[in-house]
Amino acid sequence: MSTTTNRTTDAAASASGTTRKPNQGRRAAVAAYLGGMLEYYDFFIYASAAALVFGDIFFPDAGGASNLASLATFGVAYIARPFGAVILGHFGDKVGRRNVLVFSLVLMGAATFLIGCLPDYNSIGIWAPILLVFLRLLQGLSAGGETAGASTLTIEQAPANRRGFYGSWALNGIVSGLILASLVFLPIAAMPREDLLSWGWRIPFWSSILVLVVAYLVRRTLDEPAVFEETKEHNETAKLPLAVVIKDHGWDVVRVAFASLFTVVNTVVAVFALSFATNNAGVPAATMLLVTICTNVAALFTQPFGAYVSDRIGRKPVFITGCIGSAVSIFFYFQAISTGEFALILLAGFVTTSLFYSISNGLYPAFFSEMFDVKVRYTGMAIGLQLGLLIAGFTPSIGTWLMGDSETNWLPVAIFTAVVCILAAIAAATAKETFRTPLKELGQRNPARSSN
Repeated sequence: MSTTTNRTTDAAASASGTTRKPNQGRRAAVAAYLGGMLEYYDFFIYASAAALVFGDIFFPDAGGASNLASLATFGVAYIARPFGAVILGHFGDKVGRRNVLVFSLVLMGAATFLIGCLPDYNSIGIWAPILLVFLRLLQGLSAGGETAGASTLTIEQAPANRRGFYGSWALNGIVSGLILASLVFLPIAAMPREDLLSWGWRIPFWSSILVLVVAYLVRRTLDEPAVFEETKEHNETAKLPLAVVIKDHGWDVVRVAFASLFTVVNTVVAVFALSFATNNAGVPAATMLLVTICTNVAALFTQPFGAYVSDRIGRKPVFITGCIGSAVSIFFYFQAISTGEFALILLAGFVTTSLFYSISNGLYPAFFSEMFDVKVRYTGMAIGLQLGLLIAGFTPSIGTWLMGDSETNWLPVAIFTAVVCILAAIAAATAKETFRTPLKELGQRNPARSSN
């Protein structure tokens, strides 16, 4: 079945003058990996800085609330992400996937570099946090279209029976960005506190200028997917993708938004738990960063594996298993942090991040993208994903609020994480199974008419 589908798609592309080049699917997966790694390196170094140093640098007058204010700036980007999804999604569905993805990387790299150049609060007062928030919003606009665009381009170039596996490399790039950011912050976090606060924290942000150059060169080598070029040549692109998404895919957007809630696990582990462990549980920052690195290295294998399995048995069973497993294992993770034992924290991190979260995370690029028609695929996935990520972005602040006056009361945070994971599993259960649906029929309300 998959071989026939590939031949049909290639024949249609050839007839429309958009013949797919050999290995274009692999090139798209590699570019998605490298682009995700480079862009989310920028995004995650902010997360580490917000958890470890920004409270002292930009909010020294906030007293005991400085850490809360710092973590809130991390969440600010998630407010901008839905706007980025609408804007970048519009041009991605109208003009093309590739150029929009190049633009998003340039925007992210420039904003990150400028964050590293900001004066602190003691130098320019209130303007320091204001400028920080502004640049963080630019990061959010960029990230709003990154994953959806890379996922859309990759699955549209991938072999029909391996869309899940190929799509997973966009998420492997994101995980690699997290690993790279953590590796950079290991020596930074070990610096004397005075040097760290004065100039050390700036080094990872300044390095984004190199990220910017490499990312541009990588993304410029890609071609547009044949299925999109065919739609564009036949003048069948949506005049206003947002309007079409609302009219024809409104419930799909809602479904993706709720299913995306499982990503709360990521921000709980990468940001809130890092802050909780170092500031409340007495675990050294270097220990937690090492756990983050080890568990995410393992995720580089489990994410593609989960996506590969979804190409064989379906998206829904794998995604739901990951969500339910994450809901249970997050309690184990916080309990392990409370003990302060490195081996136990590492084991719990493997179960939570490397196993359950990762098998859902690796397949969602294909799962979510496949819910939408080619004419609005970029916009639809981007908006749904970013609406769900709003909750994930503010989870560190929500977690701090849920702890209340008790600095060791992690139970409400774990319960909150478990609840949203169950909601994500329920949302996924309501979706259609798409792993065997031909590319041109994805998102069609009447598949029999998809070739017209």
